[in-house]
Amino acid sequence: MPVQASHSDSLPQEDHAKPSRSILRARGAGWLLSGEMASCIMSCAPSMGGLLAPPSGHQRLEMTNGSSPAMFVLLGFSARPSLAPILFMVVLVCYVVSILGNATIILVTRVDVRLHTPMYFFLANLSFLDISFTTSIVPQLLVNLWGPQKTISYGGCVVQFYVSHWLGATECVLLAVMSYDRYAAICKPLHYTVIMHPQLCLGLAFASWFGGLTTSMVDSTLTMLLPLCGHNRINHLFCEMPLIMQLACVDTRLNEVEMYVASFIFVVLPLGLILVSYGHIAQAVLKIRSAEGRRRAFSTCSSQLAIVSLLYGSILFMYLQPAKSSSHEQGKFIALFYTMATPMLNPLIYTLRNRDVKNALRFCAGALLGVCRS
Repeated sequence: MPVQASHSDSLPQEDHAKPSRSILRARGAGWLLSGEMASCIMSCAPSMGGLLAPPSGHQRLEMTNGSSPAMFVLLGFSARPSLAPILFMVVLVCYVVSILGNATIILVTRVDVRLHTPMYFFLANLSFLDISFTTSIVPQLLVNLWGPQKTISYGGCVVQFYVSHWLGATECVLLAVMSYDRYAAICKPLHYTVIMHPQLCLGLAFASWFGGLTTSMVDSTLTMLLPLCGHNRINHLFCEMPLIMQLACVDTRLNEVEMYVASFIFVVLPLGLILVSYGHIAQAVLKIRSAEGRRRAFSTCSSQLAIVSLLYGSILFMYLQPAKSSSHEQGKFIALFYTMATPMLNPLIYTLRNRDVKNALRFCAGALLGVCRS
């Protein structure tokens, strides 16, 4: 899913969310002028050649055909090196908790036959998605936070924004599917098993994953084909499609239009479906006379509603903040939040607020203890 992008080129002190073409032309002229001045100085003052020699060894990044860099520099929180050890520990703990929690959800929904329902089938898909999403980003992030090198290979960067875009779009569609499942369960309880039959559940899950893969293949491939002219400095924690687009040295209007269309289809439309579903659910809950019935209906929906709020709240906060330098630093923290905190909180929210999952966990724990004692 797209995030607030921050521009970072060969002049890292300038941060613009969406640089205008006039600014890009001015920069191009500045680079050309700088090149002419450098050649003049070299020709007029040969003795200064040593001072003007290009950097050697690890200071020089190899370029491939002068177009795409061999690696990218992820600036991240380089301006605040004291944060690196703290962030490393926080990210590591969140990653371990996220993997264990989501793996537990998948295991419980497979082992306990009482959880073989559409709701928990989609929840298992969401947990697998969270494991895949964090694994595509966090290991490289931990390497960059731990060591002095803040780089990622070109191939690693491409894989990262392919996978993150795929899984981000899939998650938005999957949450909309889960909201429809809750709508059918609460608003159409007598027809629920007929509406949400196994073939439809499989079809909706497949459509979510395949739809996200399709938009990722189209968007990311168009982005990968853009010439970067050696630009390799990304002012972010990991590679994402809008950030790569801003490094391009050609007109990217077609890519931007395609990205906005895909964002509308895979972000705005699912959010609209979620709001409509929960609007109908709220009306149905208010019509329930018994307090116990209202409590159970609220309990089954509040967990997913909390997850939707975490995800879309992060996205809206990033896109509504002003385009200034301080907002880019905030954007990095928000990106870190939805990359780490949201996948970690998903299983905790479902475990703490869902009685069926808690009962299943007790059942599995009891069975495991029984096996160990025997």
